Amino acid sequence: MGTTQLTTAGVGAGDEVVVPSFGGADVAQAVRELGARPVFADIDPDTYCLDPVSAARAAGRRTAALVLVHLFGHRADMAALRAVGERHGVSVVEWEPMPRTDAIDAVRRRQYATSLSRRLRGVVAPLVPDGVEHAFTEYVVRVPGNGRPDRDALRRALRMRGVDCGVPVRVPAHRLPEYASAVRLPQAERAADECLSLPLSAAMTKKDLQRVVSACNGLGGLLRERAG
Repeated sequence: MGTTQLTTAGVGAGDEVVVPSFGGADVAQAVRELGARPVFADIDPDTYCLDPVSAARAAGRRTAALVLVHLFGHRADMAALRAVGERHGVSVVEWEPMPRTDAIDAVRRRQYATSLSRRLRGVVAPLVPDGVEHAFTEYVVRVPGNGRPDRDALRRALRMRGVDCGVPVRVPAHRLPEYASAVRLPQAERAADECLSLPLSAAMTKKDLQRVVSACNGLGGLLRERAG
């Protein structure tokens, strides 16, 4: 994607562009390459996508565009964000197209994700409201308890048990050294501390899914006891 969409939207040197801090590091870098300044906004804690209310607060007289990112296969609230853009008279840029939700692999991932969400204990499964499109390019849960220490401990323990998991966003963009923003974005910061990406692909078997469920449920229970 690079800077093409931003250039098409008229973003240039000296402009400001509102971007999501959580999952928006590549967007912020592209903004800087054009000589513009990224202005970070918070996310919706359920979708992990740019929060329209926070985006509206971040927009100012020098804002040239808002950039939305469909994260982990969850569609951003495009209608609400476009309404923000209209109120402020700025372009709304879709960083990448929403992944297809009707493809065979996406349908299978969604079925597996539903199974995981029903069976997992000790972690907070992703929330998908009725009627919302989700391609589940990643299956991201939250680890309750003491934030980053417990999340990292669970990740290490799962990997020792053969469950390949990872941290989707370790540092929100507004906390990266090259930006060193003083703004507080509590939802982005909390998500970076709590989120864990569990394995999910169309090629998984029932045995693979059971391994993930068994490992998470056992270890998650230990974390709850420690946090309590």
